[in-house]
Amino acid sequence: MPSDVARWRADLQGEVDGIAVYRAMASGESEQALATVYAKLAEAEARHAGVWEAKLREAKAWTGPPSPSWRARLLSFLARRGAVALVAQTMAGAEARDRTMYDDQPEAGVALPREERSHARLLREAGGASGASGAAIARLEGRHRMGGGNALRAAVLGVNDGLVSNFSLVMGVAGAGGDARAVMVAGAAGLLAGSLSMALGEWLSVQSARELYSHQIAVEKEELEAAPEEEEEELALIYQAKGAKEEQARAMARQIVRGDSGSALDALAREELAIDPAELGGSAYVASGTSFAMFALGAIVPLLPHLVATGTAAIAASAVVSGLALFGVGALITVITGQGAVRAGTRQLLIGIAAAAVTYGLGRLFGAAIA
Repeated sequence: MPSDVARWRADLQGEVDGIAVYRAMASGESEQALATVYAKLAEAEARHAGVWEAKLREAKAWTGPPSPSWRARLLSFLARRGAVALVAQTMAGAEARDRTMYDDQPEAGVALPREERSHARLLREAGGASGASGAAIARLEGRHRMGGGNALRAAVLGVNDGLVSNFSLVMGVAGAGGDARAVMVAGAAGLLAGSLSMALGEWLSVQSARELYSHQIAVEKEELEAAPEEEEEELALIYQAKGAKEEQARAMARQIVRGDSGSALDALAREELAIDPAELGGSAYVASGTSFAMFALGAIVPLLPHLVATGTAAIAASAVVSGLALFGVGALITVITGQGAVRAGTRQLLIGIAAAAVTYGLGRLFGAAIA
């Protein structure tokens, strides 16, 4: 049936995207245990792709393998250039959303739904198969669980905040009858004030988190020194809860806690507290600087036409340029959410236009009242 063929093509596209991204992550990862994990995930996706290719061939609808989508190509580009951890967070979210995608597809059989649910387990097993120690497996698990510092998400949302807020501000001043100079002064003030506010807020947030994490690690260190047996038992229970057999879990916990004290504290912080001691949530200065730059990048877009034009032409050009940027930001964020780019871009465009229309209308209203 045509509907089945369309569904098989969509399934095949998803697997082809997964193959491309996981292979890029394997090639861009410097830690062997993680590279092995990503390579095995690519192999699993390739097996899945073979199922849907066979279905399309049986239906005489095979037209050749599809190319990776723009989203997969972007993630692959980032992975090959050192952003594997960032891409891993995005892929982890995608795997969580798609873990039941084959449950209602009879052609998938039993194997595909089971493998979709077992990718997290494959990470553990691949880490062990590569000869990694218990501490390495703990680092592997902790790295994938830490998703709070999704830099790509923060960057896209920062650009979006700057774009929407300054677009609305510029349109409000223009609606009130402000001349080119007034629009530029207001826009520049909005850019600077918003960027500084975002930077300060991000600095306080990250720095507070770092201080909290440092305190929690200090407490964990005291507990490890005072009662190592209890920490070993607690860590073994964590590994059992994650699917390891009791003997294996106890052996891993024993190796970690009774080995080097630094490695033990590192593993306990990651497993019990979900904290990466090496990063503590990232640098507050990097986070604040990134927030400043991303907000300013978005906020400057509505001002660009006013640098070369005045009056109605500048207002119209600002609306067009800002609208295109809004659509682009909405489409770009689908790299994280996995939604349709056109739908997300259109939604973001409508939201931005609505906000600017409200401020423009209020500007006209108050401008007339003041006049």
